[in-house]
Amino acid sequence: MLRLSRLTKQMNNTAKSSILLSQNYQLKDAIITDPLPSDHLFHKSSNRFLDIYQLGNKAAIEKERARLADEMNRGYFADIAELKQHGGKIAMANKIIIPAMAAVKFPHLEVNDSKGNFLKLPIGANGNAADATATTNPKASLICLSFRASSQAMVDSWTTPFLNVFHDADNIHLYEVSFIDSWLLCRNPIKRLLLRIMRKSSTDANNALQKQIVYSFGDHYYFRKELKILNLLTGYIFLLDKFGRIRWQGSGLAAEDELSSLISCMSFLLDEK
Repeated sequence: MLRLSRLTKQMNNTAKSSILLSQNYQLKDAIITDPLPSDHLFHKSSNRFLDIYQLGNKAAIEKERARLADEMNRGYFADIAELKQHGGKIAMANKIIIPAMAAVKFPHLEVNDSKGNFLKLPIGANGNAADATATTNPKASLICLSFRASSQAMVDSWTTPFLNVFHDADNIHLYEVSFIDSWLLCRNPIKRLLLRIMRKSSTDANNALQKQIVYSFGDHYYFRKELKILNLLTGYIFLLDKFGRIRWQGSGLAAEDELSSLISCMSFLLDEK
């Protein structure tokens, strides 16, 4: 009886060892043939995480997913190819002014000047007549956007002739906005140092119209999304009325006929009541 009991235990132990050995071999095979988790397991674990997170912020998750998908469809090389194709001229500038009823608002943008002062663009554009007629607010503004240093020459091709024509106008604002999205450069100590380094005078005592160089730090994806800006290697020019509505726009290097159109539209806004 005792021998039978020992034999039974031995058989059970052998069976268990065989099962464990078999499982080990299966595990090794799985590691060799499939080093990464299967899509099914990934989606399953991912969904569990998302379900917990979505309890408080489902809309933010969906928004971020849409953003990632959008950014993956567009990259630096696409911008380069587009730049080679048309030299940064995303579209020809408006030939005539955009009617006020059809114009859209320029999205609010927080910027810093080289002295560290904080501004919100566009200035005095809250959409009501009282704000628009305030003596400190401009009748029109030209806002030039530059996302990369390569577009600075494009912006200059617009602003230099514009200043030559409207240098005596004291009811116009002219802003050159440079966007800085590097995580390191957006940290406060580095940011302050960077502003100090970039501090330079762009004023001319003889001109009533002064070009103001400002900087926007941080993520600008949703700002670009509102303006339908895709290519970051070109410059963008927007002419705004006193309510902050976009009445004209251009991009890339300025052509003679486009400059004439800009100057004509600005003159119209200055005469507009």
